[in-house]
Amino acid sequence: MAGIRGYWILAAAAIAFRFLLFVCFPKDLHLGSRPEVATPLTSLRRLAEGYWLKQASMSPYSGSMYHGSPLLLSLLGPLTKRVEGRPPHFYCSLVFVIVDFVAAILIRATGKKLMFSRYKSLQVLDLLKPVDASGVVDSGDFASLVYLWNPLSIVTCMGSSTSPIDNLVVIMAIYGACSRISSLAAFGWVFATHLSLYPAILIVPIILLLGYGLDAPPSKLFLLKNSSAVSFGASSENKVKSGASRPTGNSIQNFSWTRVLHFMLWSFVWMCYVLFLCSISLKELGGLSEMFKKTYGFILTVEDLSPNIGVLWYFFAEVFVFFRNFFLIVFHVNILFMILPLAIRLKHRPCFLAFVYIAISSMLKSYPSVGDSALYLGLLALFSNELADMQFSFFLFCGYIGVSLLSPVMHNLWIWRGTGNANFYFATGLAYACLQSVLVVESVSSMLKHDRTLTKMVEA
Repeated sequence: MAGIRGYWILAAAAIAFRFLLFVCFPKDLHLGSRPEVATPLTSLRRLAEGYWLKQASMSPYSGSMYHGSPLLLSLLGPLTKRVEGRPPHFYCSLVFVIVDFVAAILIRATGKKLMFSRYKSLQVLDLLKPVDASGVVDSGDFASLVYLWNPLSIVTCMGSSTSPIDNLVVIMAIYGACSRISSLAAFGWVFATHLSLYPAILIVPIILLLGYGLDAPPSKLFLLKNSSAVSFGASSENKVKSGASRPTGNSIQNFSWTRVLHFMLWSFVWMCYVLFLCSISLKELGGLSEMFKKTYGFILTVEDLSPNIGVLWYFFAEVFVFFRNFFLIVFHVNILFMILPLAIRLKHRPCFLAFVYIAISSMLKSYPSVGDSALYLGLLALFSNELADMQFSFFLFCGYIGVSLLSPVMHNLWIWRGTGNANFYFATGLAYACLQSVLVVESVSSMLKHDRTLTKMVEA
C-alpha cells in the first residue's frame, strides 16, 4: 500500500520547525520552568544540578533536586554546560530533536508492520474488499506525522525535558516486540523501566507480541471461517484440497515460548548491565541503595508535591498524614488492577493493549507531563483505521486544546498574579484526567466494536 504523499517533506518540515523555534526563541519560551512540561523526574535543570554535584564529588541525589537515572547524568550532563555564544542546553536540544526523529521513524516502521498484518488477516477472512471500501489510511505514516507535528511533542522537545528519551525507549521496546526481535524489545523495556518505572507493565503486551505476533482479529473468526469453508467444501472437494480458506500469516498460531524465553534472558542481561553501569557511576557517591531510594522510592512515595497536570499532588497535599500510606497503595495498585482484565480482553491486539497501558499509566502516574500524552497520542494514530468510527473524537480534540491553553493561564493567575488559588490550576488537571479517561474508554470500546463488526461480516 502506498504511503502518504510527501511524507518525507512533512517530516523534514517538522524537524526544521523545531530548529526554527530553537534558533528564534532560545530564551523567550521558558518552557523548562513549566510544570506541564518538566517534572521533578524529567527536568533538565535538575539534571544539570545533579551533574554539578557529581562533578564536585558529591552524590547527585544530595538534597532534593535530582531524581533521575545516573546514566542520564553521564549521557546528558556534559551537554548542560554553558557555552559562550550558545543558549543554555543548546546541545541537549539538538539531541532531543534527533531523538524525536528516530522515535517517529520507529513509529512509522511499527505502523507498516501493523498494516501488513491487518492486510494478511483480512485477506484470510475474505474481508479485504468490503473493509477497504470504506477507505484506508497508511497508519504508519499518519502516526509518525502525528507524533512529529503534535504541539505537545514539540513543546516537550523544546522544553528542557528528558521526556523524548523516555518516549524513545518505550517506542523501541514496542517496535522490537512487533518485529519479534527479543534483544531489542528487552533493551527498550529495561531502559524504559529504569528511567521512569511505570513502563514495567508493558511486559504483558511485549510477551503477547513476541508469543502470538502482531495484532489480528479474534482467533474465533478464523475458526468460524474454517468451519464455514469446510462445510461449503463438503460439496466441493476441490476447494478443500486447495486450502484456499486455511488460515495463514498472522491468523491462528501457537504461542512461541522460544522468543519469550529469549526476551526474559535478554532482559536479565540488560538489567544486570544497567545496574553495573549505575554502580560504577555512583561509586563512593551513595551506591545503588541511594539510587533506588531517590528514584523509584521518590516516584512511589510522591514526596514532591509541587503542582503538575496530574491529580496526585493536590490530593496528597490535602490528605491527612495518617491516611497517606493507605492512599499511596490505592493509587498505585489501581494501575495493577487493570492489567489482567485488559490483557484477557485484548490479548489478540497486544500493540493496542500497549497503547492502553501507556495511556492509563500516564493518567495515574505520580509526575505526569505533556510528553506522556505526546507518546500515547502518537501510538493511538497507529490504529486510525480500526478507530475511524470512534465517538467523541471532536470533543476530545477540543478538550485537549482547551486544557493546553487554560493550564498555563490558571497557573499564572495562581502563582504570579495572585488572583486565583490552587483550585484554579487543579481544575485543569482534573479536566485533563477526565479527557484521558474518556479517550481510553472510547478507544477500547471502538476497537471491540470493530472486532464485532468483523465477526458479523464473517458470519454473513
